[in-house]
Amino acid sequence: MLNEKYTTITAIHDAFDRKELSPVELTRDTLAAAKASKHNAYLTLLEDRAMEAAKRADQILAETGKVPRDRFPLLGIPLAIKDNLVIDGVRTTCASKMLENYIPPYTGTAVDRLEKAGAVFIGKTNMDEFAMGGSNENSAFGPVEHPTHPGYVPGGSSGGSATAVRANLCVAALGSDTGGSIRQPASYCGVVGLKPTYGRVSRYGLVAFASSLDQIGPFAKNVEDAATVLSVMGGHDPLDSTSSSRPLENFVAELKKPLDWKGLRVGIPKEYFIDGVDATVAKTVRAAIAWVEKQGAKLVDISLPNTPYAVSVYYIVAVSEASSNLARFDGVRFGVRPPDAMKVGDIADFYKKVRANFGPEVKRRIILGTFALSSGYYDAYFRKACQVRRLLKNDFDRAFKDCDVILGPIAPSTAFKHGEKAADPLKMYLNDILTIPCNLAGLPGMSLPCGKNEQGLPIGLQVIAPQFRDDLVLRVGHAIEKGYV
Repeated sequence: MLNEKYTTITAIHDAFDRKELSPVELTRDTLAAAKASKHNAYLTLLEDRAMEAAKRADQILAETGKVPRDRFPLLGIPLAIKDNLVIDGVRTTCASKMLENYIPPYTGTAVDRLEKAGAVFIGKTNMDEFAMGGSNENSAFGPVEHPTHPGYVPGGSSGGSATAVRANLCVAALGSDTGGSIRQPASYCGVVGLKPTYGRVSRYGLVAFASSLDQIGPFAKNVEDAATVLSVMGGHDPLDSTSSSRPLENFVAELKKPLDWKGLRVGIPKEYFIDGVDATVAKTVRAAIAWVEKQGAKLVDISLPNTPYAVSVYYIVAVSEASSNLARFDGVRFGVRPPDAMKVGDIADFYKKVRANFGPEVKRRIILGTFALSSGYYDAYFRKACQVRRLLKNDFDRAFKDCDVILGPIAPSTAFKHGEKAADPLKMYLNDILTIPCNLAGLPGMSLPCGKNEQGLPIGLQVIAPQFRDDLVLRVGHAIEKGYV
């Protein structure tokens, strides 16, 4: 486990400069902790690759004397990667038996940029199968344990990455957020989780779930580390047609600018404090908002009236895109090809044998999406969902005329026990009602720890800003973190 003195990027680089610690020592200790951990946070450990990267970092330090932070902002920093992000020559499973032995021939853009910045990849983290789930109970390789409360879920689908950061099994980690899959586990585990603006980070190398919603983002111990990771991996990528060509800010430099609290208008959406939100969650989040008001910010009551439709819209749009994206896993182009599948004489039976390797949640979503896209139902379901999605985006556009950022809870509850919601998919889906709108509108959002409930389970504060105002999300979160958390 990481030494508590060395759990942030700045602290580790300062220790490197003082010769108190070396990249090889840090990597060796982190790998040992990951191997000894009982959290099931990692699916694959990259021991050889990690040690080679650590040795390169040691050599750079020997040549320069101190960390060249401008050239290598992540030099020697142990990172974890969600197992739906590909790395050349490294097994990528998406926590599914369908891809149990898949070895990709290339590295995704975000991962490649981190490695070139000096990052040391410790391993690939566990997740809900194909990123479909909100509890990390849908992995084909077993559920992830909550980092501080055994028996509880860490959230999903990026629960392995959130757990790895919170349990000091890495310094920062990458996840993917389709409907809240970074922010919700970050809230459950008590770490910072950032979903950037759609298009801010290249999706090249991310195994697609829902292409118009998926976004890669970081987990970290603090906002500054999240900003550092985003600054490295963000920016235009010609390999991703949805990647924005808008210039990338230096988010770490932005954090150093003082925040003008008195000039900040903070929107409080009434729909985010509905009866279904746990009383302790609402009270804790409102306490953080009250602190923001005391700093001089102006609170503005806003309404996002189409929020109640967000879950319905999401579970039509997302499953429809998933049905299309997962069609490639047919045992011919991608996916396993079991020996018994080769003995059948009919193509339909072949597909049955192959697709039996999908888990129940993935099958459920593929079937729902195929139905929503089918002839006679496309207009009634998918087209209508896209129209309501536009209305949700319009809600935010109107709201941001009256406020600069929006604050509210991440999820209606804290982490729950394993199996508590597994038998009721609808109940599980409704848990995403406060994170989904951000994805449907393509906005940046962040989960920031702001307190705990009576059992000590973490509660997250959600910060949302207009498109491409990731800098504002980070600055507001950083100011709250420094003054309140």
